[in-house]
Amino acid sequence: MAAAIAVVPGSPVEPISTETVVEQLGALPAAVSSSDPRPFIREDKIRTGESLASALRRLGVTTHTVTTQANAPKLMRDLAGSFRPGAFITVASTAEGGLQSASLSNAGSDIEHVIQVVDGKLQVSQQALAFETRIHMQSGTVQSSLFAAMDAAGLPDSVAESLSNIFGDDIDFHTDLRRGDRFSVIYEVQYHQGRAIRTGRILAAEFINQGIRHAAYLFAHPNGNQEYYNQDGKSHKEGFLRSPLEFSRVSSGFSMRLHPVFGTWREHKGVDYAAPHGTAVRATADGVVEFVGQQNGYGNFVVLRHRDKYTTAYGHLSGFAANLKTGTRINQGDTIGYVGSTGWATGPHLHYEFRIDNIHQDPLTVSLPSAAALSGASLTAFRNQTSALATQIAHLQQSKAVFLD
Repeated sequence: MAAAIAVVPGSPVEPISTETVVEQLGALPAAVSSSDPRPFIREDKIRTGESLASALRRLGVTTHTVTTQANAPKLMRDLAGSFRPGAFITVASTAEGGLQSASLSNAGSDIEHVIQVVDGKLQVSQQALAFETRIHMQSGTVQSSLFAAMDAAGLPDSVAESLSNIFGDDIDFHTDLRRGDRFSVIYEVQYHQGRAIRTGRILAAEFINQGIRHAAYLFAHPNGNQEYYNQDGKSHKEGFLRSPLEFSRVSSGFSMRLHPVFGTWREHKGVDYAAPHGTAVRATADGVVEFVGQQNGYGNFVVLRHRDKYTTAYGHLSGFAANLKTGTRINQGDTIGYVGSTGWATGPHLHYEFRIDNIHQDPLTVSLPSAAALSGASLTAFRNQTSALATQIAHLQQSKAVFLD
């Protein structure tokens, strides 16, 4: 059997006639009455090498008395360094070029400096920026590094830093990342007059690392504290920080040692951290102040109780944090005092102790307890607060991915 198919060309198609029409369109007449009270609003950034007077002229201010005053040394001092290249400047001027107001603000700042004409003279005042918080959502896929993936997804470095802090106990972002790891994040961005100023809190995030899902949701406790928990209500916060100082070195460990003051061998039931005088000392866990004051060789001394059987102690302090007193509730990371050399100390350092049922343990090697997980009514409230976020995170992972080359 054989078959053949032939296509017969149809009749020729008549060409479509075209015609070119050229017409000059005149601009619509625009006239602004000099008595019109509505201001002209212009916004830009301060340019390198530009003076305030030239910036005002560029943005529509032509009144000579204003531009003459604009570079006065006192006015520049009143602006307190807010006038610099890259700063945002917004100018409201009249139809005749008079200044109604000018405001200067810098990226990340909470305030703006406002310049106005008062009795013929320029005056500067400070005002708090009125922020509008918007919710942003984004997802991405890692091909090299977390920060590169964030850049490809259009996310700021501050979000990457927050993610690394939240998931830092579960993922080593230097060694554990793999090509194809995925993330989704829901976070706040603060706007002022329609312009994004800075990022706010991460409300929810998910990171799939080597096929393992890690989730975090921000939960607001009734007392106002906010913490991140996974989908099961387990805290992402460490139960205890290993060190009460951010940057220091161990100068004396938990052992027998020759006492630097008395010259005899004694048991050292804590760890000494050498640090400059005045360095902030932070609470290693949430707790309540059990003792604050002077105590024998400890000098200025603070004892915190954590849950039922754990206490931490901080000695040789130069001073205490403001309003610290017995019964004060402390959050992990709060400053409770400052490194000093009070008591039996030969130089500035912090003496730190970790006790379980009043028995001293080595803070450098003891197995530190985890933070308490949510349960009961707290767990129910957590799930009610975060259910919508969990749905949005799931949708992000399914519907959107940003890839690196």
